This record gives sequence, C-alpha cells and structure tokens, in this order.
Amino acid sequence: MPYLNEGGNLAASKTFTHSECFRPFRSLPQMTNRSPARLSLLFLPVFALFSMPVAAAAQDFEPALGPAETFSFETLAEEAKALSQKPFEPYPVEHPELFEAIDYDAHWKIMFRKDHTIDVGDAPVQFFHQGRYFKEPVTISLVEDGEAREVLYSSDYFAMPDDSPAKAVEDFAGWAGFRVMRPDMKTDWISFLGASYFRTDGPDRQYGLSARALAVDTGLARPEEFPRFTSFYLEKDDKPGDGIVIYALLDSKSVAGAYRIEAENEDGEGQVLHITSRLFFREAVERLGVAPLTSMYWYSETHRNMAFDWRPEVHDSDGLEVVTGSGEQIWRPLNNPPRVVTSSFFDENPEGFGLIQRDRNFDHYQDDGVFYNRRASAWVTPDGDWGRGAVQLVELPSDDEIYDNIVAYWLPENLPEAGEERDFSYTLTWARTAPPNERLAETTASRIGRGGVPGQPRPGDQVKVVVDFSGPAVEGLTAEDGVEAEISVGGGAEVINAYAMPIVGTDDWRMTYDLKFDGTADTIDVRAYLSEDGEPLTETWLGQFHPGQFAPH
Repeated sequence: MPYLNEGGNLAASKTFTHSECFRPFRSLPQMTNRSPARLSLLFLPVFALFSMPVAAAAQDFEPALGPAETFSFETLAEEAKALSQKPFEPYPVEHPELFEAIDYDAHWKIMFRKDHTIDVGDAPVQFFHQGRYFKEPVTISLVEDGEAREVLYSSDYFAMPDDSPAKAVEDFAGWAGFRVMRPDMKTDWISFLGASYFRTDGPDRQYGLSARALAVDTGLARPEEFPRFTSFYLEKDDKPGDGIVIYALLDSKSVAGAYRIEAENEDGEGQVLHITSRLFFREAVERLGVAPLTSMYWYSETHRNMAFDWRPEVHDSDGLEVVTGSGEQIWRPLNNPPRVVTSSFFDENPEGFGLIQRDRNFDHYQDDGVFYNRRASAWVTPDGDWGRGAVQLVELPSDDEIYDNIVAYWLPENLPEAGEERDFSYTLTWARTAPPNERLAETTASRIGRGGVPGQPRPGDQVKVVVDFSGPAVEGLTAEDGVEAEISVGGGAEVINAYAMPIVGTDDWRMTYDLKFDGTADTIDVRAYLSEDGEPLTETWLGQFHPGQFAPH
C-alpha cells in the first residue's frame, strides 16, 4: 500500500471513499432494560444472548471434562503455526437448517442454569448456546497446572421449553461463546461471542462498543474476512479479584493465530485487558487491522439535522482520539457519511488510540433505556514499538442505531506476506474516557450550522463550524490574551471569518469559522487548534465534511 509513505504524521491524514459495499448489523448487543418488542429484529438475536436469564437446576453438578492435555501459550502458538501451514477449512456445520430455526424468540427462551456456572478461580463463567446467528461452535477448556481439559457440551447446562428447536440439536450442538459474571452473579463484565468479537461493560456497567482480535480487509469493495476464535482456554488469574486469563486459537482464510488475554475487572473504574498475539499468515492480506474497535455512530450534536428521532444524540462513541509517537493529541469527531469513507492517519510508534464516548451528560441523549451516556470508551496502548503505519478509521453510512458502522485499528506500513509471522502486544483499557491530558484543553463539542450572518442572505455553499474546548490550559484566559484560532484546510474549501473567544460564564473557549465550499471536492478535511504566542493550548481538532450533506435551507 504505497500511500502509507505519503504522509509524515497523524495531522496529515488521507481519506479514501468508495461506494457502500456492506452494512453490518450490530455484531454484539447492548445491555438494556428496554422491552424487546421495541428493538429491531436485526438487533434482537444477539441482545437476547447477553441478557439471557438463568434458571435453577439440580444441585451437586459436576462438569464433564475431556482428557488432560499439556497446554501453554507456546503450545497454542505452535498449533496456530501448524494450522497456518495447511489449507483453511471452514467448520462444517452439521444440519445448519436446525440451527437456523433457533431464532430470536427461541434463543430468548433458552436459559442458562445458574448452578451450572463454572468457577475459574474467582471468575464465574457461563456459556452461550448456538443458534441462527452463531452456527459455528467453539471449544472451551479449563487450564490448571499446565494442563487443559475441554468442557464437554451438554444440554443440561440450559433450561428450555419442551418445544424449543434447540432440542433437535442436543446430540451435536456446542458452545457459541462465554461470559464472565460478577461475584454476585447478577451481571457479566466481559463476554466473547461471534467471530473474534469481545467486549466489556466498562465502569458504568453498560455495554457499548466492541473489540475484535483482528480485522482483515475491512472497508474494501469486497466482503470483509472475519477471523474466528475456534477454541478458548480459561485459566485463573493469580492476582486478587475476579480477573481471568483467556487463551484463544484464531483461524480464517488468510491467517491463524494464538492469543493470550489477561482480563482484569476494576469495579467502578472499568476493565484492563493485556493482550498478546502471535499471527501466522497463510496468504498476503491487503489491509490488516491490529487491535480493531467497532462502534456505532448515528448522529450527535454535530449532525443532529441528519436524523429524524426524538433523542438529541444517538451513538456509542463520538470521536476517535489518538496520541502520536511525537506526543500530539488528535481528536477526530465521528461522521455518518454519505458513503463508506476510510481515513488514514499516518504515524510511527503511536502512544495510543481509541474510540471514545466523551459526552457523558444524560441530558444530551435523553435515553433512559439504553443509556448512551454510560457507554464505555476503549483505549489501545501498544506494548513496545509498532513502527510505521497508520491509525485507520472506517465510517459507514447508517440510518439507525442497530448498525455497527464505525471501525478503528492500526494498519502496519509493511503488510505481511504468505508464510510470515507477526507478533503484537497491547493493553486495551475500557474506561469512561481516554487517559487525561493535563497539558492541553480538549474538545467538548463540535457543531455545524448555516453559514453567513444572521439577518442577511445565507450562502448555500458554506457552513458555520463551532468547536468548544475545555481544560486548564484555557482557564482564566481573556479575549485580550491573544488566543488565536489556527485553522488549515485541504483542497475544495476555504476558511473565512475565523475567531476564538471565551464562552461567557465559563472557563471554556469557543472557536468559530465558516467553511466555504468551492465545488471541487466531495470530502473536505480541516485541521484546527487554539494557540497563544505560537504555542498550542488545545489538542488538534480534525474535522471532515461532505458538502453534499449540507443542503441549503
């Protein structure tokens, strides 16, 4: 991908657009107290699994386990390497039509038996049943003293109605995934279900965005490849608390891999996952996404006019934040674009990146069913040097909250060839926001409206952009202190009437400008920040605009 050599740092980004080629429904559900009847059918099947009820069962249950086998992360990596040297074989699902019959309604009625919960150290683990949306089974094993024993599937783990279609698959069904409960057994804090997806519920116990082990060919004009966790190995965490160590075998057409995830639950603060991966490539890949995050963005205060809904904002994340290898902090508000847009932000050895839900104010969402203000943010901190590459953001058009339409990941400059091995380690932190910046003010809101001056004819070829900043760096500054709005724009537009002023009655500052389109580009990128005496006071704000979305009123 030669374009990676065209940029110097994250502030100089490059954007690619193409026609819409896919619109995935939400791969993992949100924890919610909404009535299921109010949710979209596309959303319901997975929602049901994550809010799956539990049922009583016979006492003194002992899980049936397979024979002991020697196990370590090294043996798992050796298995992945050996797997990569063979042609990929998709799992042959037996009687797929029977699993197809286990739809949302049927899944909702399958209840996990609470007293069949398996304790992995202090971490209570429960399993998900296969069904229409998770036809391929996974194996789950328990690791102790260097040996692994598979937990054998049994329908005894679940209570279901006599007429459940799941009765027809009892003889050949398996696990779809698993979740780790809190000690009180009322809620789960981490779950693995579908492809290589996993997520936690963050500090406020509200599921939102998801993570994946790996993204392959995301956002290209062909179907994306979804590597799948095929086997899990669960081991107790020696540290105090209800943490757990999860090993997983990954497989797909292009790559096989071994993962070790040390998951720690810090109640009230969020979760920290230490992730180590070894990847072995069967084939060269065109686009490799490391540490991918997946989220939903329908609209915010920035794009309120683009949706017809009673709520002021609807999104799991409102921005991409990146701290570059040179220490520059970037905030890129998310978009709901008119077509699939891929933006590449070039860097070398980034300090971190993540999809963030900065706006935590309930009044800005008014949704007391799914609580978007409580959604977790996810932050990736690379372990060691990742070299040259780009943080890549893929945004897809969406007309509802049921779609996961945002993906962010690290794209290495040197992509792997067939037969190559790559190792990546990083820490994935689920919290309310990214690590705080004590030096620079941060963006608190980005708004767009009609350009021009009130009371005068409004030009149809420009919009007004208003960006608010808050933080110690701007506190106490006045209009006489020489604060400047530093704004640059690529081709296709010019900035006019730019200024910065303190917001009356607060310690915050507001940057305002008009963006005048010249009709030569369908995507406009803007870079802006506030400065004093040539030194930045704020993080760098990167805005992207699609003139076709702003019809004159």
